[in-house]
Amino acid sequence: MRAIWNGKVIAESDDTVVVEGNHYFPRESVDDSVLVDSGTQTTCPWKGQASYFSLAVDGDTNRDAAWYYPNPKSAAAEIADRVAFWRGVTVTD
Repeated sequence: MRAIWNGKVIAESDDTVVVEGNHYFPRESVDDSVLVDSGTQTTCPWKGQASYFSLAVDGDTNRDAAWYYPNPKSAAAEIADRVAFWRGVTVTD
């Protein structure tokens, strides 16, 4: 699977976990050079507290386009150390 935004592959892996239709990529498969820490956090009742990254590619920024669960609840343990994308990021195989 590949995650692409603004013409750049930002993550690539054969080992994604699909939860609620979202592919969660292993953290080490994500290009660190495009990630910008975000202070945004949200809470999911069964997954726990999510944190976000913005994406920065070729001078463009996609705010809060990636999220992850630093300490997921036990029901979502399979997405620990994984990152998912939205907001115009194309995920394809």
